[in-house]
Amino acid sequence: MRAVPFDDVFALLTTVQFSAGDLARLREWIAGIAHPAECIALIEQAARGRPCPRCGYPRAHRCGQASGLQRFRCLGCGRSYNALTGTPLARLRKKEHWLAYLQCVLESRTVREAARVVGVHRTTSFRWRHRFVPGAMRDRPARLSAIVEADETYRLESQKGSRNMTRKPRKRGGVAKKRGISNELDCLLVARDRNGQTLDFHTGRGQVTVAQLQKCLKPVLPDDVLLISDSALSYRHFAQQAGILHEKVNTKKGIRARGAIHIQNVNAWHSRFKSWVVRFRGVASRYLINYSGWQRMLDARRLTTPAHLLRAAVQLG
Repeated sequence: MRAVPFDDVFALLTTVQFSAGDLARLREWIAGIAHPAECIALIEQAARGRPCPRCGYPRAHRCGQASGLQRFRCLGCGRSYNALTGTPLARLRKKEHWLAYLQCVLESRTVREAARVVGVHRTTSFRWRHRFVPGAMRDRPARLSAIVEADETYRLESQKGSRNMTRKPRKRGGVAKKRGISNELDCLLVARDRNGQTLDFHTGRGQVTVAQLQKCLKPVLPDDVLLISDSALSYRHFAQQAGILHEKVNTKKGIRARGAIHIQNVNAWHSRFKSWVVRFRGVASRYLINYSGWQRMLDARRLTTPAHLLRAAVQLG
C-alpha cells in the first residue's frame, strides 16, 4: 500500500466537516499516538541530576541500559538504579502507552474506558491508576496561609475488592446501620485557604479527633493563621493546644457566614468531589485518599498535560 504524505492527510482533514462524535474519536486516536522515546525522554529529563534513591549519594556513573532507560551505578553504595527506581512507576511496562493513559487521567475516565482508549487490559488500567495518581498527587502545597477553612466529609466505609472482609457484604449503595457519625463512615478532612490551596487527609473512621487534627493540620498551618471550622469541639480544643486563632460557624443553627467568617470554600470543594467521584461507582476505603488527591490535583489546575503528570509522578517522595 502506498504511503500518503502527512501534508496530504492534513489537507484532506481540513476539508471534512466533523460531528461532535467524530471529533471525540479523532481526539482519542491522536491521544493514543506516542513514541516510546518521547516518554523515556520525559522520564530521564525529570530525573536528571537526582542522587541515588537508596543512599542519597550525589555521584554515579553510567552502567548500561535496560527497558529503554539508562542505568547508573552509585559511587557511594555501589548499587545500580534508573530514573524510575524509588518512584511509584518503578517496574511498570508498556511505556509507549503511558502518555495516552495520563490523558485519560486528566479526563477522569473510568478503568474500563481508559483501558479501551489506550488498548490495555482493565487490570493494567486499574494498576496504572493507583500508581500514576498517587505519584502525581504529591504535587501539593507544603503549608497553607492566612485564613484556612477546615471541615470533614464522610463516606460509607467500603471494602470493595477485598478478599478478606471484616463484615458481611452489602449491596452497593447501602446505608449505615448506626445513626449519625459512627465507625461505619470514613472521614475525609479537607483544609483550604482563601488562595485556593487545598490539603486532604483520610483520618480513618468516625469523627475527627484532636490528636488527628494535631497530626494533620499542625505541620501545615503558620503561627499567625486564622482557622475557621464548624462548631465541633475537636477544632476548638486543637486551636487552644496549638495556640492559633480560631473562629467557628454554627451551621447546625443555620448560620452559614458571619462576614468573612465562613467555610463555604471547603464545603464547595466537598460538593465538587462528591459529584465527581460518582462516576466511579464506589470507591474502596483504602483508595479514598487516592481519589480525593486526584480531584485535588484536577481542581488545582497546575498539572494540565500528560507530560506534567508524568514529571510529577517520577519525582521521588
